[in-house]
Amino acid sequence: MDPRVTEWFNLIFRWAHLAAGVMWIGHLWFFNFVNSQLAKTYDPDSKKKVLPELMPRALYWFRWGAAYTFITGILLLLLVYWHGGLMVEPDRSLGQAGAGAIGLVMIIVGFAIYDVLWKNMKNETTGMIVSFVLTAVFAFACSLFMSGRATFIHVGGLFGTVMAANVWMRIWPAQRKIIAGVKGTGPAADPAVVAIAGLRSKHNTYMSMPLMFIMVSNHFPTVYGAQQGWIILMVLIAIGWFVTKLLYGKAASPEPAKF
Repeated sequence: MDPRVTEWFNLIFRWAHLAAGVMWIGHLWFFNFVNSQLAKTYDPDSKKKVLPELMPRALYWFRWGAAYTFITGILLLLLVYWHGGLMVEPDRSLGQAGAGAIGLVMIIVGFAIYDVLWKNMKNETTGMIVSFVLTAVFAFACSLFMSGRATFIHVGGLFGTVMAANVWMRIWPAQRKIIAGVKGTGPAADPAVVAIAGLRSKHNTYMSMPLMFIMVSNHFPTVYGAQQGWIILMVLIAIGWFVTKLLYGKAASPEPAKF
């Protein structure tokens, strides 16, 4: 492909990826840091008036932002890493497409493991520790045959895939039942349905913070190119999760509600 054409595709895909990502993560943070606290103040009449009008509109932009972020992310992965030759270091025997195919399979398997784990996990703290360890295993496995930059982006791809799948397979179906129950067009949602929507949305919020760093990590070769860079990545993920916990604490405090 002509390098100029590649550059234009790169520009278009990145712009679309960024715009869709802002739309998605913006609504995700609104749900978790603003609306979750506001909803606690609703009486039954307020819920019937506000939720059926607010949530479908917000969830429209939320779910389609997730879809287009995921789609453009895959396109960028193919264009920049597979076609651009950034999947593996030059001295590796494994080819770009071979490494990329293994990476995609690992991401799909990673979501399957995550989904099964959290369907059966009863304790959130234990689940967080297990998830962190499994993410470290994923990052280390990638580092064995991928370049440092590709390792970072595939951990981001894992998070992005889990998050997008959560939106379309867990959060949106659950929210449809919740909204129907509030509107009276369907039975009241089972508490388990409400719980899974809230839990997966919380997971997405925690993953969003390190994911945003990974999206810009290609600008920092001293980080992704470091010896044992995957360990640095895991430290940054832990920091991102800690910052998210602080944001949840701030959201639950009286401070944001003050004028």
